[in-house]
Amino acid sequence: MALTAEDAARATATVDSDETEYAALPEQVLATTAAVELIERLRAKHGPLMFHQSGGCCDGSSPMCFPLGEFMTGDSDVQLGVVADAPFFMSKSQFEYWKHTQLTLDVVPGRGGMFSLENGEGVRFLIRSRVFTDEEIRTLRAAGRI
Repeated sequence: MALTAEDAARATATVDSDETEYAALPEQVLATTAAVELIERLRAKHGPLMFHQSGGCCDGSSPMCFPLGEFMTGDSDVQLGVVADAPFFMSKSQFEYWKHTQLTLDVVPGRGGMFSLENGEGVRFLIRSRVFTDEEIRTLRAAGRI
């Protein structure tokens, strides 16, 4: 079972209070240095940000970047984590395809999605992925993350 945004907030509070118990929990979403730098530039222009992964099925799918709260999330969405202080969401149905992979938010030259904040920056966000190891999958399952 994936975490809802509320569950993720509780899990974060738990991690803060008991670092040792969750120290080995693999992150489900990461960001490259280039992605973090772009997020910081966009945050300076637009304020707090959030991401929602598009419905693509594979590497190269476009994560969309929005001002925090502009894209409405709900019970049909899962928060995978936080990248550079920006929550990262995906629909539950999409998560079923991706739950065994660690996503890495990256940046490549090109045009961003029509409604994504990096549109017009000459670059776009892109997702790269790797399949979790068997041990990582066991750890995520034990923690109720997948």
